[in-house]
Amino acid sequence: MINLKPEVVAQLERVLGSVEMLLPRAIKPIDWSTCHAANWRRHSFSGYLEPVKVTDNTRLEELLGVEKQKEIMVSNTRQFLKGLPANNALLWGSRGTGKSSLVKALLNKFACEGLRVIQVEKEDLIYLSEIFSSVEDQPYRFILLCDDLTFEIGELSYKMLKSALDGSVYSAPENVLIYVTSNRRHLLPEYESDKIGGKFVNGELQQSEAMEEKVSLSDRFGLWVAFHVFSQDRYLDAVRLCVEREAKKRGVEIPWSKDLELDAIQWSHDKSKRCGRTAFQFSKNWVGRYLLAQAA
Repeated sequence: MINLKPEVVAQLERVLGSVEMLLPRAIKPIDWSTCHAANWRRHSFSGYLEPVKVTDNTRLEELLGVEKQKEIMVSNTRQFLKGLPANNALLWGSRGTGKSSLVKALLNKFACEGLRVIQVEKEDLIYLSEIFSSVEDQPYRFILLCDDLTFEIGELSYKMLKSALDGSVYSAPENVLIYVTSNRRHLLPEYESDKIGGKFVNGELQQSEAMEEKVSLSDRFGLWVAFHVFSQDRYLDAVRLCVEREAKKRGVEIPWSKDLELDAIQWSHDKSKRCGRTAFQFSKNWVGRYLLAQAA
């Protein structure tokens, strides 16, 4: 039997404690029959899927001003759920116009048919192969969601996503699609200098090498779904719906009025944006002030 000095024992304990911190967490496998969504959590040199409780109950019919976008994404998701050919999708456009809400609404509609969502942050795209391995044998269909995604040139996660979309060794298994939301159509910043270097070939203008590289990632998405700011009428429709929802939660009815309409328009001017997010934020402000005044 070896007798170690107390200071050696203490040093070994510190070493073991440090090593233990680097090891993956001991977690139970996700029960996808009851869990509809998960996040990838990085830990040390790897990570794990963490189940999340879905609290957003947005329904497709509540999303206004994006009828064509809903039609495209519902059809693509239905195809995917039935094992038919379907495309990875890039939902791009102005902020607050419903890109993320549409994906959440798809989950709420199709979870009962086996749809599940895994959200991954940009920095964790380097773990795509591990994420794919963890779900490829599951009897469910997974949307891998990268929300509000933008890149800078040369990032490793950019290259990993590009490889996954390109059908390389990192490509997604048959039961996984990739949906990405972004304010940028090509996911990368674009500069005036990118257009320098274009040339005519057989009478046709060819893009510069810089632009070719920037388009090369977004071009790998089978679907580009664009989202734009609302017209004023669409915006007011969204405000009316949001106010009704906020009031209904509290068991009251708030009548539509000219003052409410004018305040909603002024709110959109102050925010410099007519979109679903602006309508939602205004409704919370209006309903809150209305109920506070009623209680006074």
